[in-house]
Amino acid sequence: MNNMSEHTNPLSANSAQNSACDVLRTKDVNFETLCLLLYRYKLQLQQVAGHEPIPGSYWGEEEAGLIGNRLLVRTDTPLHSILHEACHYICMDDHRRQGIHTDAGGDYDEENAVCYLQILLADHIGDPDCAIDRQQMLTDMDRWGYTFRLGSARSWFEQDADDARATLYGWGLIDKQQNPTFQLRRT
Repeated sequence: MNNMSEHTNPLSANSAQNSACDVLRTKDVNFETLCLLLYRYKLQLQQVAGHEPIPGSYWGEEEAGLIGNRLLVRTDTPLHSILHEACHYICMDDHRRQGIHTDAGGDYDEENAVCYLQILLADHIGDPDCAIDRQQMLTDMDRWGYTFRLGSARSWFEQDADDARATLYGWGLIDKQQNPTFQLRRT
């Protein structure tokens, strides 16, 4: 059974409301530190100027864009969006990764794995000036409108994500202690 409800556009209910959400954004973290984390996965983080449209953004607005191994963001891009799109790149197989442009695709198992891994990676940003960790990521995901069967990201992560953990472990993306391996899925 899938942990998440259907994959919904977090902007669909009220774009202005989500844009005003109190979530951490690119401007709140050290850009270089974030670049270094994503580079471990062969991802290049690139900034888009001002309020220009973000190339490769599936959801539009300030959401991160993904084209090849480039993750495109603005200073107002939510950190959860950056990690979510990065985790799609990490969790997709080599074939899909080679042609990725805008729509990461994937199935429910992948979506659950993506959400779980983005929570784990929040602990690895390593910015001493920003209070980002898995607890903040869980809060930001709820504030933005991610939907989970148990009602909150925290409840799902702590009580209902065994299949996501097993998927990530099976793909070699986390170890038995749930630490990221900083490898890309191959098959």
